[in-house]
Parts: sequence; structure tokens; C-alpha cells
Amino acid sequence: MSDYANSVKIAMLIFSILIGVEWIVGVVLKKHVYRIFDTVTSISSGMTNNLKSILKLSVVIISYQWMYEHWSFKSLDTSWTVFGIAFVGTDFAYYWSHRFNHRINIMWNRHIIHHSSEEYNLACALRQSISGITEVYFFLYLPLAIIGVPTQVMSIILPIHLFAQFWYHTKLINKMGVLEYILVTPSHHRVHHAINKEYIDKNYASIFIIWDKMFGTFQEELDDVVPVYGVKKPVKTWNPIVINFLHLFQLLKDAIRTKNWIDKFKVWFMPTGWRPVDVKTKFPIEIIQDPYSYSKHETPSGLLLRSWSIIQLTLHFFMQFHLIFLLDKVDFIVLLLYGAFIFTSILSATSQMDRNKLFLPLELIKFLFGYFLIIIHPEILQIFNEYALSSWACIAFLFSSLIFSIYFSILDKKELQIN
Repeated sequence: MSDYANSVKIAMLIFSILIGVEWIVGVVLKKHVYRIFDTVTSISSGMTNNLKSILKLSVVIISYQWMYEHWSFKSLDTSWTVFGIAFVGTDFAYYWSHRFNHRINIMWNRHIIHHSSEEYNLACALRQSISGITEVYFFLYLPLAIIGVPTQVMSIILPIHLFAQFWYHTKLINKMGVLEYILVTPSHHRVHHAINKEYIDKNYASIFIIWDKMFGTFQEELDDVVPVYGVKKPVKTWNPIVINFLHLFQLLKDAIRTKNWIDKFKVWFMPTGWRPVDVKTKFPIEIIQDPYSYSKHETPSGLLLRSWSIIQLTLHFFMQFHLIFLLDKVDFIVLLLYGAFIFTSILSATSQMDRNKLFLPLELIKFLFGYFLIIIHPEILQIFNEYALSSWACIAFLFSSLIFSIYFSILDKKELQIN
């Protein structure tokens, strides 16, 4: 099992506990912090990102290891000083990659999922991308490779730096005194996630807020401007896999529809939100002009669907840990198939929350996929060295899930009077 997979396992356990604590504190303080479907979407998004990372489903153009081996002047010792240099250098690189993701049309597709929640809570922090399948910001780490920061140091620092960005996604912590001048705090990051005109495209820093103050992108949270969260073009779906590619699909449509050949190229690299004039006029899209009058996305649902969605999320959570357990026990192709099944199940469950007409066909695909995966590769049922899940119990659950989907597509919709 890789060190990264181990760190993901530990982090997800800790994050889950903290999300539970935040929810309880919110209830006690009578503050509206969580909505069920939004939370399921956020955590499901984190799972899809974990699957992509654990199974290494991304293309690395130039790895840090390669830059270090070919361009470093010397190799530094793995001292605390070097770890500190690596951490600060990584934070500087993150500031610029984050800023590029916000400011360049095509790059926004890598990041839209993280901002798509109309809530702001610890679960929102787990909305991470699966659309960034190519690592394009390798050049930002070149200075660290040149001065000789060892690869093993970076392999430790990168996940620590990423996980350290979790805690400040909360509305329950107010301003933090002197730390506001040094670190990114919940107050700073609330500004970053807000779509108010006072706050949009501010506070890109990940750990040290000094980068925003140095490069002119800092904005303090104002007492008289309550942050409104989400994206200017609302996604209006609970499906994290769909959200990952919504912006890309819009850019592709605009590039095809515009009559101006120069605009067909420009649309990808202009500032985020830019559209060709002819397309903008003929094919207008909804943009939130007044955040305070916008109503958050909702879909009709009864207690049964909300409960079933939580059950599905819980099962996906355990499937993720199960896949990590199997990493060094089954062939990679089997892991890929298992990962694809989990993706399919998440796609089906969140489409069900959307009341999307495709969710029943997706559930049927999930049933057939899961059935044949169990029959052809029963080794995926292993849970301990000498124990395995019952294949018939797993197939029975897949069948019951299909029956639930039929109910939600017909009877439940009639009860809720959904067209």
C-alpha cells in the first residue's frame, strides 16, 4: 500500500469525525450549516478525487522526480530547514496555480467543483477535482527542484500541505486575532468562496495569507457584507462528476457555435467567464447578478430518498477504504474495475438526488456491472486475509438498490407530484 493511500485513509477518518463535530456544534448553536444533498455531493466528490489519485489516473507531463534528477544543482539534506523551505515553496506554487485556475477559462474547469457548493462547511473542503487529469503546473515547482529539495521531502510535504487546507472551511469560527495577519483563516477563505462583488476572485492563498497581500489579491471579510457562496453560473445539480465537466462542456459549445474563427481559439484562454459576443447574444446563460436574491438549488425529496442517499454515501465510504485495503492484494486491472464500479454507483446515487431521468438506466448498469464483477473477480470480496464478503449478500444488495431506484422513479415521484 502506498504512503499516499495510507495518508488518504487516515485523513478521511479524521475529516469525517470533524464534519460530524461541526454538524453537532451547528445544531447546538442553532446555525444552519449542512444540507443533506449538498453534503452527500461534497463527500462523494472527495471520494472520486481520492479514487483518481489512489489509482494514479492522471498524466504527469514532467514529474518532480525528473526535474530534481536532471536540473538540481545539489541535493539538500532532509533537515527541518529543508522541510520548511519545501513547505513555503509549495505554498507559493499553490497560490499561483490557484490564481491561474480562477483567471483562465479552461483552467476554471479544474477548480469549479470546489466552489460549486452553495454552503460553506468542512464537507465543502472535500469537493476536489477529477477533471484535472493532466498535471500542468509542474513548472511552479522547478525552483525547489533546482535548489535540490529531495523528492522524498516533497512526497511528505505535498499531502500535508493539501490536508492543512481543510480546517478553515467553516462558518463557525470568527476572526482569529493576530493569526489573521499571517495565516489563511476561515474568515479569509469565506471571502474566497463568496460570489459577492466585493469578494469575487480574492484571497487565493492556501496557508500563508502574505501572498495575497504581496500580489494585490487580499480582501478582508466585511462585517456588513455577508458572504454568499457558490459560483456565478450556478451548477444546479448534485452530481459531482457532472459538475467537474460543466464548464468544459460550455466552452466546447461556445467554440463550436461562434462564427469567429479567432474566438474559437480565444474562448479557451481568455479570463474566466468570457464568451464570444455572437454566442453570448444568441445563447445567453444564467449568471447570478444579485447574490442576495438568488434561491439555493433544491430538488423535491422525501425522507426515504434522503435516508437512502445517506446509506449510499456510507457504503461508498466503506468501498473506498475497501479498495485501499485491496491495493496490494489484487491485480491493477481489478482495482480499476472496482474503482469504475464505485464511480458508477456515485454517478447513479447523485443522479437519483437530481431526479435525473438517467438515474434508472445508470442503476441498471450499476447492477449488471457489480454482478459480473463479483462473478468474474470474486477476489474483490476479500475483507481480511481469511475472510470474504458473501457474494450472494452483495448481489442481493445490488438488486435491492435497483428496486429502490424503480420506486424512486415511479411511485415516489407520484407522491411528490414531480413531472
